[in-house]
Order: sequence, then C-alpha cells, then structure tokens
Amino acid sequence: MRTLIYTAFVSLDGVVDSPGGGPTEPHRSGGWTFTDIEFVPEAYELKGREQQEAGALMLGRVSYDAFSKVWPEMAEFAEYKVMPKYVVSTTLSEDGLVDNWGDISILRSLDDVAAAKEGDGGPIIVHGSAELARNLADAGLIDRYHLLVFPVILGAGKRMFSETDKAKQPLKVLESETYSNGIQKLVYDVVR
Repeated sequence: MRTLIYTAFVSLDGVVDSPGGGPTEPHRSGGWTFTDIEFVPEAYELKGREQQEAGALMLGRVSYDAFSKVWPEMAEFAEYKVMPKYVVSTTLSEDGLVDNWGDISILRSLDDVAAAKEGDGGPIIVHGSAELARNLADAGLIDRYHLLVFPVILGAGKRMFSETDKAKQPLKVLESETYSNGIQKLVYDVVR
C-alpha cells in the first residue's frame, strides 16, 4: 500500500491557504509565509526531500488549476513534472488537463483515492488542496503529515482540519525541529 502524505505550510492557528499569496483566497493574510519571517534555507529541506521521495503528486481541483499554470515550467519542481499526478475532482474534464505536465489521472471520489493508494509505487504527496486534505483526513486516508508550522496567528483563511466530529486520532512524531526563524518542522505518522 502506498503512503498518502499531506504536506503544508501552516500557521499556528491552522490556516493553510494562500501561503505564497495570489488571488485565490479573499482575505487579508495571503502571502503570509513571505512576510516578516526570515528565509532560512534549512527550514525548507523537507520540501526538496518530498520531491525526491514521492512517487506521485495529488491535488484538489483548485490547487491543480493554480499549480498547473506555473509548476510545469519551474526548475524547483522538476521532479514533480515527470511523476504521475492525480487530480481529485467531480467536475474537471479530460480536456481541462494541461498537456505539459506528464501523466495526469482524474479521480472522481474518495473511493478512487483509496484505490490509488492500493497500487504500487512510492508515496503519494498532497500539496495545497485544503478542502481535499480535510476530506481525506475525515475519511481516514492520510497516513502521514509533513508540516512546516510558521510562528504566526492569522485569524482568517482555510483551515487544515475540518470541524467534523470524529474519534481521536493518535499521531507518532517521526521528525521535529525548530529553526532560527521560528518555523517548526513536524512530521507525524497517523497511528491506526
């Protein structure tokens, strides 16, 4: 079974949307990872490692629409360009897929996600995709979290976790580190 990893830049109050800015979210905090936080390269080592270790990339429709316009041509994301990609969407059609980003499959349901996990290959990594991540967590499909927690409280934005009433979910710490700029790396396995 493949490991499904959700990776995120997250504020202390759980906001995961618009970390790099952009028009996708209508609130004052867009671009929060690049404001008032010193850039420390070692804090982002996890992001490079994710590309090296991932076997596939998974995105929700909104993140796919945003990332597919820029990531295929960015040298920083060269490994993602060549690996298989899954887009979880009930509305995206085949003719809505870009043609310069390798093999892309559309998954129509969480059952399709569960089936993709049953296949062979390396971990499947989910970037962005706040709504998808909440649904995957609620369905018990996420196996690991890769979090870079920023020392900021935003008060507005999409949250990493839903407010669904569900059973307690234990996590096991695999890695943790705090960097000089206050960012914390937290890597957790979901304990089942």
